[in-house]
Amino acid sequence: MCRLKKVAEVAKKYNGDDMNSVISRYEVKYCISFDTYHKLMNSINEYLVRDKYYYETIYNLYFDNDYFELINNSIDKPIYKEKIRLRSYSKVNNDTKVFLEIKKKYNNNSNKRRVVISYKDYLNYIKSGIIPKCDKQIISEIDYCFKKYSLKPMIKIVYDRYAYKLKIDDEFRITFDTNIRYNLDELDFNSDNDIMFMNDGYIMEIKTYNGIPIWLKDVLDSLNIYPMSYSKVGEILKECVLDV
Repeated sequence: MCRLKKVAEVAKKYNGDDMNSVISRYEVKYCISFDTYHKLMNSINEYLVRDKYYYETIYNLYFDNDYFELINNSIDKPIYKEKIRLRSYSKVNNDTKVFLEIKKKYNNNSNKRRVVISYKDYLNYIKSGIIPKCDKQIISEIDYCFKKYSLKPMIKIVYDRYAYKLKIDDEFRITFDTNIRYNLDELDFNSDNDIMFMNDGYIMEIKTYNGIPIWLKDVLDSLNIYPMSYSKVGEILKECVLDV
């Protein structure tokens, strides 16, 4: 495996199922058609196994201000960018555990800091400013961004994800997102009145701590699959809201 410089010296214990966690890794995105997906999987399937969370519907709520400051900055493709979001892996009730995250990206190096709180605690925070009882350092960073940018819920994005990992490396994951839909008005995760944005292919993402194997790079090159800068929230806002 070709070695890339590790994006951060993060202890392995922080990866995976930690409730309050810091995840630093190298992430690369690709946009592929269904036909290309099948050709790719025919070439690499022998190296993969299904991830523990093979299929999920992922619910995201992105925060910004009235000027879409964070998203506009992301669209400009700067070297450094950040976003704040709420994520759930199911529809919600008051007791559902959700992830409140701050994600920072420098080039392709991604650092995600998150706390897991109940949906009720999230509502108390967003409506009344009551700080959830969780990792103090991470929630203070998130709260600082909320105050600095005057953040509020702005857009819901939902998609279906299929996830694989390498047989020889549990920390190397490849995910495929499709059926990307959004809502600017109904921001409740339990609402089904979302608008379809993309369902004619996949957004593929490679997530790794140690780099991309040469054999995989050769397969990607042979299929003309090349990295691209892609943000779901950025693309949706460019096409549907912003004058870009």
